[in-house]
Amino acid sequence: MKKPSAKTKSLIAKGRKYYTHAYKPREMILARGVGAMVWDVDGNDYIDLGAGIAVTGLGHHNKDLLNALTAQAKKLWHTSNIFFTEPPILLAEELVKASRFAKRVFFTNSGTEANEAAIKLARKYAADNGRPPERREIISFTGSFHGRTLAAVTATAQPKYHLGFEPLPPGFRYCKFNDFDAIAKMVNENTCAVMLEVVQGEGGIVPAAAGFVKHVQELCRKHDALLILDEIQCGMGRCGKLFAYMVESGVTPDVVTLAKSLGGGIPIGAMLVGSKVENTFQFGSHGSTFGGNPLACAVARVVLKKLQTPALQKNIRERGKQLVSALTAINKQHKFFAEIRGRGLMIGAELAERYKGKAGDITDCARSHGVLILQAGPNVLRFLPPLTITEKEMKEGTARLVRAIKAYLSK
Repeated sequence: MKKPSAKTKSLIAKGRKYYTHAYKPREMILARGVGAMVWDVDGNDYIDLGAGIAVTGLGHHNKDLLNALTAQAKKLWHTSNIFFTEPPILLAEELVKASRFAKRVFFTNSGTEANEAAIKLARKYAADNGRPPERREIISFTGSFHGRTLAAVTATAQPKYHLGFEPLPPGFRYCKFNDFDAIAKMVNENTCAVMLEVVQGEGGIVPAAAGFVKHVQELCRKHDALLILDEIQCGMGRCGKLFAYMVESGVTPDVVTLAKSLGGGIPIGAMLVGSKVENTFQFGSHGSTFGGNPLACAVARVVLKKLQTPALQKNIRERGKQLVSALTAINKQHKFFAEIRGRGLMIGAELAERYKGKAGDITDCARSHGVLILQAGPNVLRFLPPLTITEKEMKEGTARLVRAIKAYLSK
């Protein structure tokens, strides 16, 4: 790898000077990308196995997305939701048809905002049905992550995200994930919604156990509570189906939230709502200045179409198996992982006991060997490559990872 140039050092210094300290970017300046490859300003190349945290699902510099963006940019950029424009109308129709459950769509700019809308929708539905505030509780699960706004971070059942932001909004309760008995005891007449990720992302790439989502659904139906599925990271093809909840038969959510890969790199989020709550939001209930932006929606329409092609869905399955096979081979030789888990191209490798707490160091070592990977907490390596990654790119990426792990172990 080439050493950081004077330009790189200067830009990093400016970033540290002018950004708030909310982020801690790595000491590199990414400049361009094609497919699953990215290059920094110094000419170093990397295999991207993180896809901008599951965002660039169709890879970098996808020509069809670029064409959709530039075509719409020549027409109209923004009008606000005071007026109709064509791209969001057509995207809403296509999402409703693809989801098999939804009746209507609310567009946002991000996943956090989609979850915020879902939380408000659940409370509004309860209020409209005569429930007083004390009977509008929302249950979420330990290890979850639902965003950074105050309500969404409160729904995130991880105390580390709450510190310093108290007092948190009331009306949220937390249950152990995948605990059938615990959730059965917790859902009651005071529950207005249960919110969960079909595969937890930030919590360590933990899939819902077989039958768990359907179990929660039955409890929600019994107590007239909404089933809200957060598919911001695990949705849009990531787990091998267009929607992650489709992996388990018999699941019909009331609300699904989307973002990340929906825009292929362009900021967009969406809340899909089923028949029970399709009329809950009325004029003035909620809003978003940039939600349904025609530029973002024009791109998302192409993304959605591509995600439904059999060839791409086949690639997700095959590359997922290839990645798991490579990680398994690494583990067989080095005993590096305690568990490899996930679905499709959403894979987590939990570190063996002697390497616990070192996920950040390992991702840094991987970067120095030309492969970009993520972490999900201090103990799990997270792999979210572009869904279009080729067999050759995956092979090269895992080969670089092998070299990185050998280098890490030799220290």
